[in-house]
Amino acid sequence: MRQAVRFLFGRATRRRWIHLILGGALAMPYVLVGQVIVGPALDARYVFYDIRAQLLSFAVGLPLAALTAALFPLTRSLEAGAVRALCGVAADRLAYDPARGRTARGRTAAWFTLHLGLGGIIAGMTLAVPPFAVVLILLPVVALFGPHLLGGPDDPAWLVALAPVGGAACLVALAACAAVAGTLLARWAPALLGPTPADRLAAAEERAADLAVRNRLARELHDSVGHALSAVTLQASAARRVLDSDPEFVREALAAIEETTRRTVGELDAVLGVLREDDAPGKAPAPTLSADLDGLLRRTRAGGLRVTARVDTETEALPPVVSREAYRIVQEGLSNALRHGGDRVTVDLRIEVADGCLDITLENPLGSASPCRPGGGHGLRGIADRARLLGGTAEAGAADGVWRLRVRLPLHRTP
Repeated sequence: MRQAVRFLFGRATRRRWIHLILGGALAMPYVLVGQVIVGPALDARYVFYDIRAQLLSFAVGLPLAALTAALFPLTRSLEAGAVRALCGVAADRLAYDPARGRTARGRTAAWFTLHLGLGGIIAGMTLAVPPFAVVLILLPVVALFGPHLLGGPDDPAWLVALAPVGGAACLVALAACAAVAGTLLARWAPALLGPTPADRLAAAEERAADLAVRNRLARELHDSVGHALSAVTLQASAARRVLDSDPEFVREALAAIEETTRRTVGELDAVLGVLREDDAPGKAPAPTLSADLDGLLRRTRAGGLRVTARVDTETEALPPVVSREAYRIVQEGLSNALRHGGDRVTVDLRIEVADGCLDITLENPLGSASPCRPGGGHGLRGIADRARLLGGTAEAGAADGVWRLRVRLPLHRTP
């Protein structure tokens, strides 16, 4: 019993009732247009008083409503907002973008027609049934105190006595119709106002693009900040060990730390600039082989890493995107050597162009430290991602006591 009362008069039912009445209000302009069409066709002078003309006007107005919804894509956004607020439909089951495409427009037109059709019926019942029910409920009082007011003085007494029951039944029937209509609309809303397959595909593409941006941001921050922290840590460690015996080396290490940290702060802004892909004034350019390879090697050597570099190509002639990604790959390769190669390790770096590709090779002997951190890291994965985005390949591994990283980047591909 409680569930029945809640279904008929609960908060959700009342809100859906309001939604239906709003549909009836929206239907009125279309009904008026229908009257303009139906009135001359039936030769009816007073269409408003002719129930048949009213029903025909309503029937003519609904196709006009469907046409309106199909021509104005924003209808779906407005209806979805109303359904979410008044019908209790979960927000993630509705589409809030304007309807694009034939399928989305067709579904929106069907929903709008359904909303206005059921809304017009329930709104009309809401206007007509309560006054009629009140008259029935008060009928015994009128018969008792003013029998001359009744239209049928010969009506049986039992019929007059049961009139209040009939009036209450009318009100319950009205509530039941509104509850059923509101429930049906709430059930059909996700199918008609929800995302179409094209909408889901567009949303999936947007999520994939957002994920790609996030992954790229993670790679850039890992390579830039991670390398700087590794270099600064080793520079500080080396300076601490020779603090008393080699003051000149300590001064050089501190100067390298200062330069590394200052440059990294600028690179953070450059990283965000790369992700935004804008050229706004004041943005530091992303580091490239042609712009900062020598500086990268100098700062790495200041941390105690011995680096021999052989560059057999003009780095200025490389495509900017290849030069930028190659710089990050070299930076991450040197960072791995700093972290895992052992004390005073020697790294051999070779950069050359062969067969239309830029080849980057880093080799260093395996030291006492493990070449991989416990639990693994993201550096090699980031290198592989960068190479793959350019259509290249990346290989890394240990063989014969040597850790080797080799990357090939096609010069004719861009991400």
